[in-house]
Amino acid sequence: MLTLAVTNWPADTDAPQGADDPDNALARLASAGDMSAFEALYRRHTGRVHGVIARLVGGASARAEDLTQEAFVRAWQALPGYRFESRFSTWLHKLAVNTALMELRSRRSRPQQDDGEDVFDALGSVDSAGHATALGLDLERAVATLPPRARAVLVLHDVEGWKHEEIANELGMAVGSSKAQLHRARGLLRARLEAHA
Repeated sequence: MLTLAVTNWPADTDAPQGADDPDNALARLASAGDMSAFEALYRRHTGRVHGVIARLVGGASARAEDLTQEAFVRAWQALPGYRFESRFSTWLHKLAVNTALMELRSRRSRPQQDDGEDVFDALGSVDSAGHATALGLDLERAVATLPPRARAVLVLHDVEGWKHEEIANELGMAVGSSKAQLHRARGLLRARLEAHA
C-alpha cells in the first residue's frame, strides 16, 4: 500500500463529535453565521484540504489553491445544513474531495486547454549536465504524472483510505474498474519510480 508522508494530520473517524471537540463548537457558531468561527475552522483545516485536493489534481498548485478556496466557499454555504452526525473534519474532507472530483469530471468533458501558470509547475529545472535538480521526480510528482482517473483512485484508496465501493460510487465506475485503475496506477507509479531511482 502506498504511504505518503503526512505530518500533523489529526486522527479522524466518522464517529460523532464530542462536546469537548473544538471543531464542534466552532462549527455550531459558524453555522449560525459567525464568520470568525468559520475563519478559525479554515485555519485549522486548510492544510489538509489543500493537500488532498493537490494530490487529486496532480499537484497543479494554482488549480489546487483555487479549488481549496472553492471547497471552503461551498462549506460556508452548506454549513447551515450540517447535521453534526459525523466529525466536522470528516464532513469538510468529503466536501473537499467532491469539489476536486467535480473539477476533474468537468475537465474530462471539456477539450484540452492551456492550464495557465500550472504549465510551469510541471517543468523541472535541469543542471548544466542535463540532470534533474531538486525539482526532480519524487513520490508526489510521480503520483501527479498518473492519468487522472488512476491518480484519483490511488489517492482515494491508498492515501485517504476509501473502500473501492465508495470510490466507484463517487467516480461513477464499477467496483471492478476501481480495482483495475488502482492496479494500473500502482504499476505505473512503480515503473516511474524505478526509472528515476
